[in-house]
Amino acid sequence: MDGYEQKDALGKQKALIDYKLWGGLVPQNIERLEELHVAGVIGFKAFMSNSGIDDFQAADDKTLYAGMKKIAALDSILAVHAESDIITEELGKLVENEDGYSFSASRPIYSELEAVNRILSYAEATKCKVHIVHISSSEVLKPIIAAKKRRVDVSVETCPHYLSLTVDDLDKLGAVAKCAPPLRTAQEVEGLWQAIKAKAIDIIGSDHSPSLESMKKGKLSDAWGGISGCQSTLSVLLEEGYWKREVDLSIIASLTSSNPAKRFGLYPQKGKTEVGSDADFCLVDLKKEYTLKKDDLFYRNKQSPYIEKTFRGKVTRTILKGRTVYEELV
Repeated sequence: MDGYEQKDALGKQKALIDYKLWGGLVPQNIERLEELHVAGVIGFKAFMSNSGIDDFQAADDKTLYAGMKKIAALDSILAVHAESDIITEELGKLVENEDGYSFSASRPIYSELEAVNRILSYAEATKCKVHIVHISSSEVLKPIIAAKKRRVDVSVETCPHYLSLTVDDLDKLGAVAKCAPPLRTAQEVEGLWQAIKAKAIDIIGSDHSPSLESMKKGKLSDAWGGISGCQSTLSVLLEEGYWKREVDLSIIASLTSSNPAKRFGLYPQKGKTEVGSDADFCLVDLKKEYTLKKDDLFYRNKQSPYIEKTFRGKVTRTILKGRTVYEELV
């Protein structure tokens, strides 16, 4: 599961990536968690609210608790999408308008807080390691920080879109900027950056969620809920963090590389440059400006909320396991 080369009909390389797999925690699969663990998954993922995918059901409280006991026994980790299912479902029924502000209000910050407090209680009771994914507000950090002080084994991440886009962008751009939890206010964006400077956030993940362009059309409420942004993660962090807010490059590197490698058991093979580690790194021209165009996107479904945005800091070369997999043509 360490590397995969995709080739076309002529045998030419199309993509080269490095990855590990996660297993799902859903109702009725608790007895298969050990099987997945033995097969090599580095952790498990659960949704506390409707995922929007029929074959990845939300985990109810009994599933979460029993699954976490099993995951703790396996010395693995549970990644959790933390939004209250009942709150988002009931508020979603009340939405009458298809604008971005209404969608964001239907999935409020207190929905995240309710779910986070609940999962932290389960983690404390079961001794299960927990990673809370893609928080949208620094308010959600308060119970997490308190839990860490009680020695609960919990980590937390946010995403580039919560650090650069707002509900105003969602209302303007529509479904291409739809995600869950939803985009928040500019004040919330600043709160997350302050938390990053204070080292209160452990990881930044792209939460890349691609879809067919047809799935991002029509009503906002019916559109696919996820942002395609993996290619722009570093650009966002350099523009919004390094240049605009003077966030040290070492912090950005830790949040995107060494911290996730350590948390998910990949360190020091990943997340470190030393003899014996994988030679994974990129070269960046920090001062080079560019405006992202649709044709610049390398992934199959070419959509992004960052199209036509200008960034400072451009990747000029990417090296994976010592091999150049991308080099900018001058």
